Amino acid sequence: MRPLPAVANAALLTALAIMIAACQSPAPAAGPNRAALPTMERVALGANACWFKSGDPAFAAYKLAPELNSFSGRPRILLVHKGSPESRPLLVVQAEGSPARLQAFGPMMSEPVAGRIATDVNRWSGGNRACN
Repeated sequence: MRPLPAVANAALLTALAIMIAACQSPAPAAGPNRAALPTMERVALGANACWFKSGDPAFAAYKLAPELNSFSGRPRILLVHKGSPESRPLLVVQAEGSPARLQAFGPMMSEPVAGRIATDVNRWSGGNRACN
């Protein structure tokens, strides 16, 4: 087998370098981690601060029950009646995957507060900590 001429060697090395570079992952975009767990951690912190610690009357009858350590891959937060935390949740907000796909469901999503819940959850999931 004859060795390749220098020009062919250089072209081969350049093509190989381009193929290797194309296989590498791009640098992560700046901003919050978009995986399910970090997203739901942000949502839980926002809900706790803005709905409960602030004394918001729309959420006064409820208690936050975070379930972030999920073996199903769907970390979630629940809102339950304050006096009976073992009862069926009135709101479930959960995320799955990376980037996270959020879902909010339960009886509270049929109430007038549903629009606010969706707006707040979307804001917090994106990294904005504001309450309004």
